[in-house]
Amino acid sequence: MGGDYQFYGGAAYTINPDNDELFQGFSSYRAPAGSFGISTDPRTANQLKAVADKFNTGTKAVEVSAITPNILESIPNQHLEELNKLRKLVGAELTFHGPIVEPTGIGRDGWDEEKRIQAERQMWSAVERGQKINSDGNLVVTFHSSAGLPEIKTRKKTEDGKEQVSEFWVIDEREGKFAPLKIKEDYFKDTTPNAEQTLTKLNKENWDNSLTHASYNAHQSSAILESAIKQVKQLDPQTKLTTDELVNVYAKSRTPEGQKYLNALSPETRKAAGELMSQLNHAENYVRTAYNELQNLYNQAYSAAVLSNNEKDLDKLKAFRAEILPKINKENLEKPDNMAKLNEEIVDGIKTLSTLNDVPKIYKPLNEFAIDKASDTFAGIAYKSYDKFGEKAPIISIENPPAGGALSRGEDLRDLIKSTRKKFEKKLQDDGVSEDEARKIAEKQIGITWDVGHINMIRKFGYDDKDLEKETKKIAPFVKHVHLSDNFGLEHTELPMGMGNVPIKKHMEILDQYAKQAKKIIETGDWYNHFKHSPLAESFAAFGSPIYAMQASPYWSTARGSMSGGYFAGYGLNPDIHHTVYGGGFSTLPVELGGNMSGRSRFSGTPNE
Repeated sequence: MGGDYQFYGGAAYTINPDNDELFQGFSSYRAPAGSFGISTDPRTANQLKAVADKFNTGTKAVEVSAITPNILESIPNQHLEELNKLRKLVGAELTFHGPIVEPTGIGRDGWDEEKRIQAERQMWSAVERGQKINSDGNLVVTFHSSAGLPEIKTRKKTEDGKEQVSEFWVIDEREGKFAPLKIKEDYFKDTTPNAEQTLTKLNKENWDNSLTHASYNAHQSSAILESAIKQVKQLDPQTKLTTDELVNVYAKSRTPEGQKYLNALSPETRKAAGELMSQLNHAENYVRTAYNELQNLYNQAYSAAVLSNNEKDLDKLKAFRAEILPKINKENLEKPDNMAKLNEEIVDGIKTLSTLNDVPKIYKPLNEFAIDKASDTFAGIAYKSYDKFGEKAPIISIENPPAGGALSRGEDLRDLIKSTRKKFEKKLQDDGVSEDEARKIAEKQIGITWDVGHINMIRKFGYDDKDLEKETKKIAPFVKHVHLSDNFGLEHTELPMGMGNVPIKKHMEILDQYAKQAKKIIETGDWYNHFKHSPLAESFAAFGSPIYAMQASPYWSTARGSMSGGYFAGYGLNPDIHHTVYGGGFSTLPVELGGNMSGRSRFSGTPNE
């Protein structure tokens, strides 16, 4: 067959009286074609051509996709400015998908504030440059709430319909380290603790073990000193040597004069003295280790008391610090003969820490920490944007990543938006903006991009349509933008709407109560590469969009088939009904492979002579 031969792509079942519900059944919900947009190919830096190609399809809204930092850096400013001119010329609308970077500063090696700041700079560059494609203002710029982090709280739906957390990540904020914590059944108590109970137990056990370890080191030092005194008395029953005096002898033994004195002793006595000094050296090491542990524990306790605003614990810790600091200055710490006194202070300090009202929360849920740090980043870029562009500032719209990643659930995104707005409002108020005005600005400038395909992937954890509705209800009041793609809930595929099991009708009915004007961007990944045609027709058909602006029939769902194929055509290859109508290009081929119908001309339809 010739190289230009193409398979027939098929068509819809337009003769079906129920065709109005072509894919999902949208008879009670329709969306005008003008409310949709389509995203460009994110793999190319030539977004100027990519946008122009999308405009050629007739769409009036396009999302410029620069989802990798490298692609964003490869787009010339001149192209962005040209996109602005093209937008005005066509009378269309552009939105912008910024690079997918981790906004929290969390990486494989833990959390690093400098990494968070770098992410903020990168995202701010996207906002600042994105403004060039819509200088008229309020460009929607989408960023993911997280990038590459695993789900911080592993949730699944059990057979009895309840949600269960099986694992969650925790972080030691002072060290910036994090790790997963599994929830295990307590067979001794015959119960299964929840996440909060598991974390409370972990913190208490960790605190108790840390105190015990510091106390052990302090008591080891005391035990060695007592043992040393007993050994001296065995050598000299008449000795009146006290612990302080013994330590003083130890200190002198480390001086040149002391070494000279020891060397002058008889071999037997020198050996006994050497063993004694070695023991005292171990005692000193134990003291210094205990002292370092006491410092770390004190800092943990003090930080926890400040965060929880525990005045009683703070007063107790301040009093202890005021009492001990004069006794443990640098000069005293370096004197070996202060070993015993320092050890006493350490023991008293450990007792003080063990009597605190609240156990310091050394480990905290990483989910809360991630929301706190991500909101720092988003509030930072929102503030810079408003400070530079004022009322024309781009809208910062935070998108849920595919379910199974961090900050991907409805409550996570809702809490992130609330925290971001609160921090942004605080920055504005510090500049003299009233509380009420700051709140209005924050509500306008910061919102959510809700990706219905991404949230659909909670199905792999046992959730269903009603659970998906609940997820959308949690975030609906904050939505500024919608991403449309379909899948079957198990993998991150991006089909046109109506070709998977995303309950889009329910999603949109909920969202339209708050964000009816939100632009719906069709994100279909490699659909064109696989199927070689635009996903617009399928998407318009799935939504039952009217073909004409007056919002009356015909609709895409009923008319699409007549534009691309005959009755009963379906989505198969070379159906014979197609060739009955259109004929074939090779009369020598059988009908099923494209040949003419027997006895009929493919040009006029009249019988052949």
